[in-house]
Amino acid sequence: MIDSSTVTEPVVKLTAKDFQTDQDVRWCPGCGDYSILKQVHTILPQLGLKKEDLVFISGIGCSSRFPYYTDTFGMHSIHGRATAVASGLKATRPELSVWIVTGDGDALSIGGNHFIHLMRRNFDVNVLMFNNQIYGLTKGQYSPTSEVNKITKSTPYGSVDHPFNPIALALGSDATFVARSMDRDPAHLQQMLLQTWKHKGASFLEIYQNCNIYNDQAFELFTEKGTKKMNDLFMVEGQPLIFGNNDEMGIRLDGFTPQVVNLNDGFSKDDLMVHQPKDINKAMILSRLYEMNDSEHHFPKPFGVFYVKDRDTYEDVMNGQVEAALAKMGTGDLDKLLRGKETWTVV
Repeated sequence: MIDSSTVTEPVVKLTAKDFQTDQDVRWCPGCGDYSILKQVHTILPQLGLKKEDLVFISGIGCSSRFPYYTDTFGMHSIHGRATAVASGLKATRPELSVWIVTGDGDALSIGGNHFIHLMRRNFDVNVLMFNNQIYGLTKGQYSPTSEVNKITKSTPYGSVDHPFNPIALALGSDATFVARSMDRDPAHLQQMLLQTWKHKGASFLEIYQNCNIYNDQAFELFTEKGTKKMNDLFMVEGQPLIFGNNDEMGIRLDGFTPQVVNLNDGFSKDDLMVHQPKDINKAMILSRLYEMNDSEHHFPKPFGVFYVKDRDTYEDVMNGQVEAALAKMGTGDLDKLLRGKETWTVV
């Protein structure tokens, strides 16, 4: 007779195909969601986890159909509340790898309050926010990240709302991992997904996702071959911030003020700002860099990891507190607690 306790479960090598489901993908042809789904399925086998140890939780929106298309445990929850559902799951099942899939409307409008509290509490979860700067599922209303003067069905004369900067919002909410990537750069997106997963704590990854039906070409400046090199700044830890068609442009700091310089005008790489993702002040500057553009200055859009910080997770602290209380007072009696000290016997 074989002792089951000595049997080692065989390691099954999974592939991206193992994470596909038999469901028909119902996104519009050409939607950026396809690329994101593909990159997630590509990196999942690299995590070395069983499918039953992975959970994808979504809210409402085009992106939130994600759990149907990924063969793991999952939940298509309610609008803006995927963060709350994921928090409860992580609190009770901390061993699971929990992923939240959301959009800019779901996360930052309806779910804005839950989002900021998830960040500050630092549950060990991974938030993938598909940002297409529009409400696509409801056929094209402006979202919390739409630019000012955005003309949509709900804003025929242009939006007057000032948009959220998701990276700055996450940093302001004390997130411990903040990064940005895009649907049209598969290699970079896979790299950011893996770094998102490796971080222990609330990881926020903003993904620029083209909605080719209701907000097409919103990010073409950063994705098209002819313009991306002059407008994209790919941040690498420990490396100077360089961009440009021939890597001739750089970012330097004059005090806390960023400046764009040309390395052909007497500046060297030693003059440039070095990317240090553990420096919150530099992360804050980079989060607003592109917004500093005006008629005289042209700043690129940063992609990569803005900020990383090691901090205790909510579930670790909570479970430690529970264990300390049990050690001090024992397991207790729930029925006795509910009865309280004052009871009556009715005869």
